[in-house]
Amino acid sequence: MSDKVVYLGTGRRKASVARVRLVPGSGSITVNGKDAVDYFQQIQGYIQAVKAPLETLGLESEYDILVNAHGGGLTGQSDAVKLGVARALCQLDPENRQPLKTEGYLTRDPRAKERKKYGLRKARKAPQFSKR
Repeated sequence: MSDKVVYLGTGRRKASVARVRLVPGSGSITVNGKDAVDYFQQIQGYIQAVKAPLETLGLESEYDILVNAHGGGLTGQSDAVKLGVARALCQLDPENRQPLKTEGYLTRDPRAKERKKYGLRKARKAPQFSKR
């Protein structure tokens, strides 16, 4: 494996973390040892999100994506993979940074679950108010 050049990128979203390796190849995507279509349960939105940074640069069929993802659910993981792929593409060539940045692929989504507060049932849901 030392003869092949590997580009690394880490993506995070909600509780998910994805470690992405970009390897010169045919364009296959493998997540946790499974094909991406099977891993993301044939949900096209998630698969498109993973491929989006490569499609922006026109490199869909030139690199294989190997992903190790954990934590959270499929939505968080697919967005984490998208960020990891974009970061790996920046490592590949610094010229890739500008088009990826204008598309918003290098921005980490800061939204996360709000913590539960005491006296409430959830983060904001309060017990029903009774006047009498």
